[in-house]
Amino acid sequence: MDATFWAFVALVIFLGVVVYLKVPGKMTDGLDARASRIANELEEARRLREEAQALLAEYQRKQRDAEKEAADIVAQAEVNAQRMTEEAKHALEELVARRTRMVETKIAQAEAQALQEVRATAADAAVAAAERILSAKVTGKAADDQISAAISEIKTRLQ
Repeated sequence: MDATFWAFVALVIFLGVVVYLKVPGKMTDGLDARASRIANELEEARRLREEAQALLAEYQRKQRDAEKEAADIVAQAEVNAQRMTEEAKHALEELVARRTRMVETKIAQAEAQALQEVRATAADAAVAAAERILSAKVTGKAADDQISAAISEIKTRLQ
């Protein structure tokens, strides 16, 4: 019996012990468990990826909504600014028109007052001249009555 025979016998005994201890089954169970763990990890990774994509989509939607809202706010602010500009322009036009009317009224009043003063001065001058002329030409009670009547008539016409 040579060494090859004993090596063969040792190999057969070793394989018998390995089969007896169910090492191939344990290896298969270990590999199955590892494959199951890897499958679970892959499923978990897929689920997390889907959640991440859902969150990304939600944040992108929120971003679009926020951008739309910001654009709406800007548009509303532009409309308000335009409206306020128009209101200010209208108010300024009304103020200018009101001030113009006030100035025109004051000018008309000043003209009327100046005209009355000129008329009054002219009437006083006419009365004085008439009084001088009449007093030089007419004397007595008849002259005083005529002068008083003429002065009264001129005063009533001027008012």
